Amino acid sequence: MNRTDRLYALVEELRAVSPRPRSARWLAQRFEVSARTIERDIAALQASGVPIWAEPGRTGGYVVDRAHTLPPVNLTAGEAVAMAVALHRLGGTPFAAAAGAALRKLVAVMPAADVAEAHRLAGRVHLIDRGPATPVPAAVADAVAARRVLRLRYADRSGADSSRDVEPLGYLGNSRHWYLLAWCRLRDELRCFRTDRIRSVHPLAEVVTRELDPADLDIPDRVISRLSLV
Repeated sequence: MNRTDRLYALVEELRAVSPRPRSARWLAQRFEVSARTIERDIAALQASGVPIWAEPGRTGGYVVDRAHTLPPVNLTAGEAVAMAVALHRLGGTPFAAAAGAALRKLVAVMPAADVAEAHRLAGRVHLIDRGPATPVPAAVADAVAARRVLRLRYADRSGADSSRDVEPLGYLGNSRHWYLLAWCRLRDELRCFRTDRIRSVHPLAEVVTRELDPADLDIPDRVISRLSLV
């Protein structure tokens, strides 16, 4: 790790545990450098305006003021899950580990409420293989995130249209298509709607309270994977 990367990582490490302190010895072991190097790095950060101070005593160490160290980016819950879906497709490539580390860094600086919402949304995405590259209609994605009942005009495999009021519960993606997992009020059961067959979408005012039980998918755990933000 070069010095620039280490300085950034030092701030993020202190932010992650704030207001608890980290000792120079602990940080030195974490970054595999000497305690003297850590002390020089901290001095450089302080000189550049980063609000780090030292707490004396046996259990003391360095502390950063979270309120005055703004994160470099501020992702929404939807943006974080979008990144997780994209990074899932990197599985098996030389960049898979680096991509996962990048996502964890971004999630670490998100507000706690947004992290909780991102985990909730990620839990509603189920993938077979690496998932598809085909798009999902924006109105569908917005309604799933907002937990709104949808009125769909949907074409079956023969091309015949029907109108359905559905409660969106999540997504299922395989190597070719995205499917909207939703409770169909017409059929009174869980149905998978292929998103490229959705002709029109009209969000209703009603809020979805039903939750998806993964067991209802009737897909073996060895086949299906779920998104992770950590």
